[in-house]
Amino acid sequence: MLNVAKFTFNPFQENTYVLHDGHEAIVVDPGCWNRQEQRELEEYLEQNALTPVRLVLTHAHIDHILGCAWIHDRYGLLPELHHADLPVFAAGERTAQMYGLPYDPAPEPKDFIAEASTIRLGKEELKVLFVPGHAPGHIALYHAAGPFVLSGDVLFQNSIGRTDLPGGDTETLLRSIREQLFPLGDEVVVYSGHGSETTIGREKRHNPFLR
Repeated sequence: MLNVAKFTFNPFQENTYVLHDGHEAIVVDPGCWNRQEQRELEEYLEQNALTPVRLVLTHAHIDHILGCAWIHDRYGLLPELHHADLPVFAAGERTAQMYGLPYDPAPEPKDFIAEASTIRLGKEELKVLFVPGHAPGHIALYHAAGPFVLSGDVLFQNSIGRTDLPGGDTETLLRSIREQLFPLGDEVVVYSGHGSETTIGREKRHNPFLR
């Protein structure tokens, strides 16, 4: 069984996730940007006796990487992401300055995550889906046994990711949703990068951008 814990951090109200099997944990998209938020994440890991073993990014927009440096300092983990999002990741310091955000530069990625690969945590598996459009190297993480998918900023309740940032493209995003996320099944829970969780079926029926 893979557990999902959600934390909403930083001025962008970004959702950071901890996936765990009761022993080890994967931190996904650490948006914690101040000591209070860092402590909230730290306390959850401590209270549940979890050892973080990987730091995974669905994509590298600034609101999803603000906590990378702290995660590295605290737990020794280096970020892992799709290679196509490396230019976005490298622009983190400049982007933070543009928004007036304090930012400790994230350490260089440890590994790149290949599309259609598998991320393992204990006995559990996550399939990597390549879903560009919001960001050039965006991935989603699908757990068939859940069933759930961490969609990052691709699909939201009643909305989709913005495509007006560098590397964004609306047609590419819509194709990613229809070809990679919709076939997962209507019952699959969608944990998004912002806002509340939803399901694939609900968004097929009610999302005004997708009907």
